[in-house]
Amino acid sequence: MTDKANIADFLPEMAAKQPEATAIICPWGRRGGSLTYRELNVRSARIARGLESVGIGYGVRTVLMVPPGLDLFPLAFGLFRAGAVPVLVDPGIGLKHLKACLGNAQPEAFIGVPKALAARTILGWAKATVRTKVTVGRRLFWGGHTLAQVEARGADAEPDAVAVTGADDVAAIVFTSGSTGPPKGVVYRHRNFAAQVDAIRDAYDIQPGEVNLPTFPLFALFDPALGMTTVVPDMDPTRPARVDPRKIIAPIRDHGVTIMFGSPALLDTVGRWGADHGARLESVRCVISAGAPVPPRVIERFQGLLVREDAAIHTPYGATEALPVASNSSREILSEDRHATDRGAGTCVGYPVSSIEATVIAIDDDAIARWKNDLEVDTGVVGEIVVKGPQVTTEYFNAPQHTALAKIGDDEGVRHRMGDLGYFDEQGRLWFCGRKSQRVQTPDGTLHTVPCESIFNTHPDVFRTALVGVGEPGSQVPVLCVELEQGIGKAQHDRIRSELLGLGEAHDRTRTIRTVLFHPAFPVDIRHNAKIGRGALAGWAAPRLAS
Repeated sequence: MTDKANIADFLPEMAAKQPEATAIICPWGRRGGSLTYRELNVRSARIARGLESVGIGYGVRTVLMVPPGLDLFPLAFGLFRAGAVPVLVDPGIGLKHLKACLGNAQPEAFIGVPKALAARTILGWAKATVRTKVTVGRRLFWGGHTLAQVEARGADAEPDAVAVTGADDVAAIVFTSGSTGPPKGVVYRHRNFAAQVDAIRDAYDIQPGEVNLPTFPLFALFDPALGMTTVVPDMDPTRPARVDPRKIIAPIRDHGVTIMFGSPALLDTVGRWGADHGARLESVRCVISAGAPVPPRVIERFQGLLVREDAAIHTPYGATEALPVASNSSREILSEDRHATDRGAGTCVGYPVSSIEATVIAIDDDAIARWKNDLEVDTGVVGEIVVKGPQVTTEYFNAPQHTALAKIGDDEGVRHRMGDLGYFDEQGRLWFCGRKSQRVQTPDGTLHTVPCESIFNTHPDVFRTALVGVGEPGSQVPVLCVELEQGIGKAQHDRIRSELLGLGEAHDRTRTIRTVLFHPAFPVDIRHNAKIGRGALAGWAAPRLAS
């Protein structure tokens, strides 16, 4: 395992190995261009020195609201090099959640584009704690410094200078998306980031010189540490399902992209367009998709765009708190795994990665203070997935109640409760069955969302389904919400409802589901556009069930 006391140590190391290799390409927009590893290293060192000169140094929590591009990467590594603590919040989570997150994080500095600084000033985000402001672009009425001024102040920085930090020092606070509960600030330590770099490199055999097109900004920040070239796509990262497929396919072809990261929703959009237009992606060898289970038909469609014999789609399993935990690939998914999924077995997420110890414990909604081996359930029994390893974070920032519910102490560290349900099969592979908080507890027993939905998702007219419970746990009525493929109108509802009920009757686990409601467009998470907002759907279904 890499022993990095600061995640930024990777950058000068890579700059020494491949100084003229391209680190970042932004082939669009007014501020487009590229940076070599030498240029990225020098810029981040100057920014780090400049940030320290204006009071953003060791331990200073700093909100970073800058879109992907040629400024984000030098800024992120500049903050790490200065020993500061970036606070990363998805700006698309909504103003209410955003204000709450920033209030919780209590940042002392704020770095952002003019739009972000204006919103912070007008809406009062973290007004009581922010002392230092840096604008990436034109500074207006809010004062503070510009990035250009900061970088100029650090012009004499040593290119290899990195703040002295410990592996256990806080490196960043990364907020969850809030799709299955309130957003929480995950505390990352430098050793967590270093372990993630190792695990990602090993799991996908990533080599320096590869070219990555990451459609999720946080994932892109690992690229310089892995020696890859990052091609920044022209898209709204908070709306991956609405991406223009041509703006994904064109840069892949133009820059010889070998690795691509995309949410299931993005793969679906690009895969449909690519299949309709005969697109072929000759250079891509590895597609990584995460954020929610990827339907086998989405994987199959996108796999059809790939040309290389060694090309595969990988579906890592994990969470903001622990990533990666396990991984599966299209070779396994499109063989026997998909048939088991269609029969209600859940989604196979593969074997745990080598650095992770994964277990499954009995379902319990209460806190568990100390680990005991007798918490584990037998092979094949559905329970809560619990993980331990160097990439597993140990706490939430300023949220002891959430930390108590999600963490289990043991003699060798902390185990994280994923909040997900699943089981191990006889081969030692992990199967995902849905969120613990979203299980449906009926008088006849408990239904798990993913295994049930997978059965109904086999219907050719169905885009996706969501199982929700209406009523109090223990007496809930199971309701299947259905989003149909485009172009299928209300005249087909009765036929499709009857056919879905017939599918349910054929399987023991879905036989008690007798209510089907059609929904025009499911609410989904802002980060990946893939996690279904089942709580909102349950609220939508309740009055319709009553009537």
